[in-house]
Amino acid sequence: MTTKSLMLAAIAAMALVMTAAHDAKAASAYEIDADVDAALHRFYHTVGGGRDLVRDAAAVLVFPSVVKAGMGFGGEYGEGALRRGGYTEGYYNTVSASVGFQLGVQARTVIILFMTESALASFQRKHGWKVGVDGSVTLVTVGVGGSIDTNQIKKPVIGFILDQKGLMYNLTLEGSKISRIDR
Repeated sequence: MTTKSLMLAAIAAMALVMTAAHDAKAASAYEIDADVDAALHRFYHTVGGGRDLVRDAAAVLVFPSVVKAGMGFGGEYGEGALRRGGYTEGYYNTVSASVGFQLGVQARTVIILFMTESALASFQRKHGWKVGVDGSVTLVTVGVGGSIDTNQIKKPVIGFILDQKGLMYNLTLEGSKISRIDR
């Protein structure tokens, strides 16, 4: 592939991501909070013990809709809120880029639980927290009957990825950069 065709593919992919994520980028604090409430409600009904996990966590970061789009090159973007004790403490976005075979648009919900105060403090100290570099997120899988692997929930930071059908498997958050935004 020539440099010119690589550049054109990158521009097309980013245009696709920006078009698909346009509504999320324009969201107000009220809209983000409403979407976070709906995402948590769905999480509680999808993941057995989900409500208890959120209650026991130091804080929960919820991205109700992370849109991933690509055409050779890809990217994803989403906005969400950090909740502590049921109250929003701040608004964040997640951004990542990828290269490889990909075509189309996909939306997913990402829920990250900070299970310890030290893990939360480490996240909050960073201006741009990069998954896999600044901190590791253990993605939790749900077994037969909706049971959660209790060994995974003992990690300091755990995550769940859901689509419209429920919990998604074999995905990663590695390389995603999470930054605080003003709303």
